[in-house]
Amino acid sequence: MIILVDAMGGDNAPDAIVNGCLDAISEAQGFEVLLIGDEERIREILNKRSYDESRVKIHHATEVITVEDTPTKAIRSKKDSSMVVGFKLLKEKKGDIFLSCGNSGALMAGALFILGRIKGVDRPAIAAIVPTKSGKGLIIDAGLNTVCKPVNYQQFGVMGSIYMKEMQGIDNPKIGLLNIGAEVGKGNETLKHAYSLLSESNINFVGNVEGNDVPLGKVDVVVCDGFTGNVLLKFYEGAGSYFFKLIKEILYKNLKTKLAALMIKKDMKVIKMIMDADENGGAPILGVDGLVLKSHGSSNAKTIKNVIIKASKFAETKVLDKIRQEFVNMEVEDIEQDL
Repeated sequence: MIILVDAMGGDNAPDAIVNGCLDAISEAQGFEVLLIGDEERIREILNKRSYDESRVKIHHATEVITVEDTPTKAIRSKKDSSMVVGFKLLKEKKGDIFLSCGNSGALMAGALFILGRIKGVDRPAIAAIVPTKSGKGLIIDAGLNTVCKPVNYQQFGVMGSIYMKEMQGIDNPKIGLLNIGAEVGKGNETLKHAYSLLSESNINFVGNVEGNDVPLGKVDVVVCDGFTGNVLLKFYEGAGSYFFKLIKEILYKNLKTKLAALMIKKDMKVIKMIMDADENGGAPILGVDGLVLKSHGSSNAKTIKNVIIKASKFAETKVLDKIRQEFVNMEVEDIEQDL
């Protein structure tokens, strides 16, 4: 298995990207890493580490797509950027999965222009894992589509269900539509129509859910538009960081609380791991014709290590094939005519 990595994408590239990849291959087996980017800069970092050289290769790319670049223009003009080269290598089957921490808009544009959508999929979506009371939940869409049609919500639910079944081993994932109330008939006309389509789908749709239902694990997949999903995801991460910091401050307030902290130190580490965004990083773009993982721009080496390991597991699943099979007879034009 070959994992294609955009070594130049993200705030901490290429140092964090390269070091994270090296940490991943030292911890897990079964894959190789192809680092795409400025070979000289990448080698400078590699030369400072000892690693299995048979599992790390470099593909030189002369350009970088930055956060300031206009997504579509950058994909079309920067042909030798690490991101565009990565997509082309994936399309040419020279790798099994592509990972980038770069410009989100450009990543989406590149996925659509170079890889294309799976037949029948109207809009791809980011699927982000979050911790819940029952284990792990999925937010879809978590940032790509700020405005959605009813059919998009339906398709997000189908793709999310397949992902959770294949990646998390949940036989019949519970799907919920994020809304301002749990009752039937809540929300605007788009959400009402989406509710109807989800109800008719061949998935375990349990109805509307509210924001407080998400961390409680009422459903396995939360379906929403990308604007709402991204706000929910970022709030999740911020709230988790704040509450963990608050608990830490309380536990280290005085001698008595410090003694208590020592007694629950192992438990606190477990809580931190559950809530740590670096542990849960790496969100797939579902609906495009290839395996693509997006990690946040501020990813550090720890994040990249975990995302690389997740990528290797993702590439071993049949998520892409299952989505293709589900949508093979599901033409978007035909669906929209029925609405």
